[in-house]
Amino acid sequence: MKQKVIHLIEHSLQDIYGISLPDTENYVEIPTNIELGDFSLPCFTLAKTLKKSPKVIAEELCNHVNYQNNDNDNMISEAKAVNGYLNIFIDRAYFIEQIITDVFNTSYGSSEIGNGKTICMDYSSPNIAKNFHIGHLRTTLIGNSLAKIYSKLGYKVVRINYLGDWGTQFGKLIVAYKKWSNKKIVEEKGIEELLRLYILFGKEAESNPELNDEARAWFTKMEHGNEEALSLWQWFKDISLIEFDRVYKMLHIEFDSYVGESFYMDKVPALVTELKNKKLLVESQGANIINLDDFGMPPCLITKKDGSSIYHSRDIAAALYRKQTYHFEKCLYVTGMEQRLHFSQVFKAIELMGYEWASDLYHIPYGLVSMGGEKLSTRKGNVLYAEDILNEAVSRALNAIEEKNPDLHDKLNTAKKIGIGAVIFHDLSNQLIRDVQFKWDEVLNFDGMTAPYIQYTYARSKSILRKSPNGNGDVDLTCLTDSISYELVKKLALYPDIVKDAAVKFEPYIIARYAYALSNLFNKFYHECRILNADDNIKKSRIVLVDAVQKVICDSMSLLGIECPEEM
Repeated sequence: MKQKVIHLIEHSLQDIYGISLPDTENYVEIPTNIELGDFSLPCFTLAKTLKKSPKVIAEELCNHVNYQNNDNDNMISEAKAVNGYLNIFIDRAYFIEQIITDVFNTSYGSSEIGNGKTICMDYSSPNIAKNFHIGHLRTTLIGNSLAKIYSKLGYKVVRINYLGDWGTQFGKLIVAYKKWSNKKIVEEKGIEELLRLYILFGKEAESNPELNDEARAWFTKMEHGNEEALSLWQWFKDISLIEFDRVYKMLHIEFDSYVGESFYMDKVPALVTELKNKKLLVESQGANIINLDDFGMPPCLITKKDGSSIYHSRDIAAALYRKQTYHFEKCLYVTGMEQRLHFSQVFKAIELMGYEWASDLYHIPYGLVSMGGEKLSTRKGNVLYAEDILNEAVSRALNAIEEKNPDLHDKLNTAKKIGIGAVIFHDLSNQLIRDVQFKWDEVLNFDGMTAPYIQYTYARSKSILRKSPNGNGDVDLTCLTDSISYELVKKLALYPDIVKDAAVKFEPYIIARYAYALSNLFNKFYHECRILNADDNIKKSRIVLVDAVQKVICDSMSLLGIECPEEM
């Protein structure tokens, strides 16, 4: 519908003034006050170009649009010029017919804007030999949602799990294993024992700094292909992947690539050679760096003084590889806000290397997660594990079902959808940059802006549809022109733009809040309008509207990675 209005405005501008307004779509607004129309065009930007007052431009456009309406299936009921705004009112019956038809006849909210384009998504990326904690859960949920959103818009999305499987921390783990553990204990306890060793090393190294030298020596052995070092490293990695896979299965998340940092180890020498040839590499205290003083940043470290690679060099090598392999339109890195400087350095280094596509690299930062106001840190052992959180959420949801609806069919599966959905929604319902305070009474609340509230609304709509007769002939959609029904249709009409906006801004919360607003409005409609006991024509039309709403609620929640149960 919005596109038709945009085309009408563009034709009017061309007919009257012989001009085009670049990105007309960005100027056309949807007023929050229904009395100001269904669509509105502020004419203030045009005033500078046309050297006319916004008021005069709005009036001239208004006259032309009203005149043109006869050639547009009477789509517009009225156009008004108000204080420099062109306000357009769509014929309600026409609007309803178009939107309801679109919802059912198309993959509603999808687009072809991404056709033929690839987006690489770098997210989750847990560190080997550490439990999958709530911090990893944030990047996983955010990345998964953004991947779904971009797929909805037609992009080919390459989901990359860039495992933290290389670095000095493995030297630390090897030292700790050799000093304080053995094969039998690790085989019995798995990643729990690996994490214990990592934490123990950190504590011991505070009073015995020589341990860090031993760790660096073992990592250097890894980089030089030492058989024992690499064998231990691979063993630790295999144990860790079992843990990660369990969490991903709970979330129904899959990846296209598990290529981690270790994959790029042998690509760093070629990078070093390229940087030298381009006269970008500078020696500093035995290390190789790229000087970024001119850009207000610390140097970008490429190799340490012992010749081993570092995060910067591996990330640059990874970006070069991905561009060559996938020819991406964009490459998104979903990591914590504390890594902002790191990615600024990496992106600037790639730009200095002469690669114009450096501007297609985006860091998507997010805030910290805490419980009780305390930041989580693996090194200190103060950790909230993702699997424990998800299992606890399912358990609490199951208790709520036993209390409220003990006869519900397939209670455990429903509890999984509610509990895990609640955790996901709690994380994604605010702007990414905001810190998250994890509180159970907020996560699993069945009222307010939560997943259980939206899921219950969806289940309510499915219940209505199960009770309604099927296929009773034609439906008179003019029965939906009352204010509350029309408001609900208008909310449905926003969905395609909501999906695009979430993609442009890299913000899943836009979809989360839309799903809540749609559910809230539907519940208002449910309480104010008779449905199953209304007159036949009205009942049929309202059931169609209920069907349309449940379809969009389900789809919007799926873009967040949340399933909606049929019954609750």
